[in-house]
Amino acid sequence: MSKILVVDDDITLRAALSRYLVNRQYTVDDAGSGEEGLEKFRASMPDLVVSDIIMPGMDGLEFCRQLRSAPDGKLVPFIFLSSRGDIEDRIQGHSMGADDYLIKPFEPRELLAKIEGQLERSRRIHDELQRLIEKSSAAATPMNPEPLPLTPAEEKVFWEVVQGYTNRQIGDRLFISPRTVQTHLSNILSKLTLDNRAQLVRYAYENGYKPPASASLGEGS
Repeated sequence: MSKILVVDDDITLRAALSRYLVNRQYTVDDAGSGEEGLEKFRASMPDLVVSDIIMPGMDGLEFCRQLRSAPDGKLVPFIFLSSRGDIEDRIQGHSMGADDYLIKPFEPRELLAKIEGQLERSRRIHDELQRLIEKSSAAATPMNPEPLPLTPAEEKVFWEVVQGYTNRQIGDRLFISPRTVQTHLSNILSKLTLDNRAQLVRYAYENGYKPPASASLGEGS
């Protein structure tokens, strides 16, 4: 069941719209301002947002801008409701990141059609991104990479280097000295016939090696 966040300072319209959508099998959360809308969004991310533009305090345009600037809000479908129907107003709404725009007063069935269309579009985008990620992973990553020709101590340092940690950071994380880290790293590069850390990182990703759960390494390892 898709969840919709309705943001409008008109409590009568908000209640009527929420009731209409609930009767169409949607879960609805509502807010009376842009500030409250952001709080509701962060607390429980909806599948789609319907927002008025003209509201006291943070208006709908600023609400949309802040939503789109957050990582979780970049792809959430967003529909504006507004009594301002001039072309410049609609252009401004789209420039802030809205996906659609409906002028008040509106026919609830038209809004419902826009909601269903945006949710379907969002599902298609998600499915296509998932397909491309899986295709890319399958093409670039061997299913069963060869075991690393390293000692257990060297393998732990290998994973730390792959994740981008410096010798000092690795020493702190594995409870060994930076000098010991460098000794292990030199052995790793020699065994894998690599010249430097950058080549080691590239080697790991190109050959499909994925770090296991982290484990500590004693000084005497």
